[in-house]
Amino acid sequence: MPCKYSSYIALILLAYVIGSIPWAYIIAKAKGVDIRKEGSGNVGATNVSRVLGKKWGVICFILDFLKGAIPVIIVRVLTSHGIVCANPDYLMILAAIATVAGHVWPVFLNFKGGKGISTSAGTIVALAPITLILCLAIWVILFKVFRYVSLASIIAAAILPLVGFALAKYGYEKNSTPVIGLFAVLAILAIIKHKSNIVRLLKGTEHKFERKKRKNQYDTA
Repeated sequence: MPCKYSSYIALILLAYVIGSIPWAYIIAKAKGVDIRKEGSGNVGATNVSRVLGKKWGVICFILDFLKGAIPVIIVRVLTSHGIVCANPDYLMILAAIATVAGHVWPVFLNFKGGKGISTSAGTIVALAPITLILCLAIWVILFKVFRYVSLASIIAAAILPLVGFALAKYGYEKNSTPVIGLFAVLAILAIIKHKSNIVRLLKGTEHKFERKKRKNQYDTA
C-alpha cells in the first residue's frame, strides 16, 4: 500500500483538534463558571477540583486523560491493520505531541489552555503503561507528603524520560529511542508550563491543595 502523506496530516490535525477540546472550560461553563477567571485561572483538572469540587475535578481529569490516549490508540489501530502506511512509533509520537499541543494551545480558547499533565498522561499510557504507572506512583507519594500538585507534577515529569529509559534498558518495557525522546519533550514542556509555580515554590507562596471543609458553592449535584 502506498504511503499517503495526506493521511499523516489528517491524523495529526485530528489529534490536535481532540486535544483542543477544553473539558475544564466546558465543565465549569455548564455550572455557570468561567474557569479562566476562578482559582488559579488554569484550564485544567486541578483548578476544576479547586473551584467546583473533587468530583468535577476527577471527571475533568478522566476526560483530559482520555483525549490524550484516544489519538495514539487510533494511530496504533490504523497502522497495525495496514490502513495507514507508516512507522507506528513515529506517527504515534507525532499524534501524541499534537494532542498535548492542542491541550496547551487549544484552537477553541484562543490558544490559551492548560499545562498538559493529564493529557500527557493519556498519551503515555497508550505508549508505555508501566512507565506511566511508576511516574504516577511517584506523583501520588509526593502529593501525599507535600500537598503541592505542582511540585508532584514537576518532579514526576522531570523523571519521566529517566524512568522510560531505565525500564527499556532492563527489559521491562519496549520503549524505543523516539518514545523516550517524546518523554523528554513532554517533561520539558511540563516544566516550562509550571514556571510560575516554580517561582512560587521557591518563594514559599505556592498554595497547598487543601481538602474542602464545606460544600462548594458551585456543586449543586
